[in-house]
Amino acid sequence: MDIKHLKYFLEIAKTRSFTQAAENLYITQPALSRAIKSLEAELQNSLFIRTRKKILLTDAGELLQNHAVPIVEKMDRLEEDLHSLNTVHTGHIRIGLPTFIHSFFFSKLIGAFHLEYPAITFQLEENGSKIIEEKVMNGQLDCGVIVLNGKNHAIDCVSFVAEPLSAVVHPSHPLAGREHIRLDELKDDAFIMFNQDFELRNIILDACNQVGFQPKITSETSQLDFIEEMVASELGITLLPESTSNALSGNVQSLPISQPVVEWNLAFIWKKDTYISQTNKTFISYAKDRLV
Repeated sequence: MDIKHLKYFLEIAKTRSFTQAAENLYITQPALSRAIKSLEAELQNSLFIRTRKKILLTDAGELLQNHAVPIVEKMDRLEEDLHSLNTVHTGHIRIGLPTFIHSFFFSKLIGAFHLEYPAITFQLEENGSKIIEEKVMNGQLDCGVIVLNGKNHAIDCVSFVAEPLSAVVHPSHPLAGREHIRLDELKDDAFIMFNQDFELRNIILDACNQVGFQPKITSETSQLDFIEEMVASELGITLLPESTSNALSGNVQSLPISQPVVEWNLAFIWKKDTYISQTNKTFISYAKDRLV
């Protein structure tokens, strides 16, 4: 059943005149008559009784009017809601962020976007890169930030941060105070690491193996605060991105690693070859323009 024909029918029922209805609908009277005949044929019932003075509804017409009014109202609301989505007035965006980069990179971006699109809401989930990538892939998140280590051909991404890792040690550590250190100088230290949900862990393990040692991991966690407290308590050392290590406030010291330089790369990701709402398209475009 054509929704347009229902609207034509309701206009005639309201005005009780084919001539007036045609004028209100900006169509010709013959075109309106053909539409109503088509609707009557589909319903196998006459809808109007034509008299000299006015047009009356048949019993079938009365029944159709009762059903058509809420149908047309719902379709009009649907069009309005779709228009709102397509013009990015409203919407919801689910973003995954690694635990230790939230405050450094995305707060200002999301805040600036919110000023332009105040009706759009955000759901922020903090987790490790592996879980964030999995959730983007299976549709539980719309986009996210991950530590890039290799290429997943099922996602699109924009790399926006590449910085070296630094060792974070207690001020009493034998290497404390050095301008820079070699990675292999940490081979006898106890390592405090992020757990296996974090790609940073794999980057550190690969780098240590390349210089000839397997790090001794004494503690694993998903919380940056806990890692900092463990180092401050002289229970081990850790490796963190330069910006993260420099922002630590506890009783720890950051030491740049120069041989080799171990890079940490952040990428903004979203799933390739899938439906993306207009709201998310707008946010992805907005983020790409400001991150690159």
